[in-house]
Amino acid sequence: IILFLGDGMSISTVTAARILDGQNQGFSGEEHFLSFGQFPYTGMIKTYNVDAQTPDSAGTMTAIMSGIKTDFGVLGVDEDVVRGDCRSQKGNEVISALALAEIAGLSSGVVTTSRITHATPAAAFAASVERGWEDISYMPQSEIGAGCEDIASQLINFEVNLEKRFPSIDVDGIEVALGGGAKHFLPKLTNSDQMYRGSRTDQRNLVNEWKQMYRDGAFVTNGIELQAVDPKRQTRVFGLFSESHMRYEADRIKTGSNEPSLTQMTEKAISMLEDNPNGFFLVVESGRIDHAHHANNAYNALWDTIELSKAVKSAVNLTKPSETLVIVTADHG
Repeated sequence: IILFLGDGMSISTVTAARILDGQNQGFSGEEHFLSFGQFPYTGMIKTYNVDAQTPDSAGTMTAIMSGIKTDFGVLGVDEDVVRGDCRSQKGNEVISALALAEIAGLSSGVVTTSRITHATPAAAFAASVERGWEDISYMPQSEIGAGCEDIASQLINFEVNLEKRFPSIDVDGIEVALGGGAKHFLPKLTNSDQMYRGSRTDQRNLVNEWKQMYRDGAFVTNGIELQAVDPKRQTRVFGLFSESHMRYEADRIKTGSNEPSLTQMTEKAISMLEDNPNGFFLVVESGRIDHAHHANNAYNALWDTIELSKAVKSAVNLTKPSETLVIVTADHG
């Protein structure tokens, strides 16, 4: 199962991107299709939070991953929590499709162009009463003391936390995690030769913790290193390609950035996951469509939607339709 999600990718965004993509290929545009526009089935969803008509990504992705609507600003938990109150979280965690896949013996992966700790990807692997708790430096001391864990730490400890929650199971953890947001995994140091500035005030280096935990894995920081990962030799890959969000696709091309494209990340993820005879579950988010819309920047919103279409086409070509479910959706407009 491959779940593609265009963050903020409204129907009007898809329409405009379809026209632009057609025009870029020398046509009038209106008659053109994005890759997923030719899928055999189309559905409509209502995007709202329990307590908000205009929803955010945390609550909507929680609904997509768990089937349960929840509040604005919280992820991986139901509506009975109080946002920002750690004590309200216990017992109100939902279970995500990615966790269910791991329990069933499938391989799993999360790919995004936003910070991997951002609301949408985080809802696949974490539970938090505050979407902003991407690392411990963003958490009040009272909530740390109450036992809540920041989102970056939950990604690294996904396997441990899931086995603690369900003591009878034995899972092998997320095999692919690719995106931005390196600062949330690194300590905040004044004099350091770290590639990225860290923001963690607990001085934990979660990248090193992951390397210690998964000695059969590869940690990568750019597109060249990602392409060099050999699925025959390395069973998993963890990639952090920017300090915060990754570049818009148009900017990535224009600047000659060494960040991988969404399509390249998707292709590598599939190659890492496809050998599991039980199958795999992969989440792929084009996270910056939404950011461009927030900035009233149609150009980047549409180009990132077109890149999502390319990633979907590549995924379809790399998998068998008889044994693969590919879903393309959005969390809100």
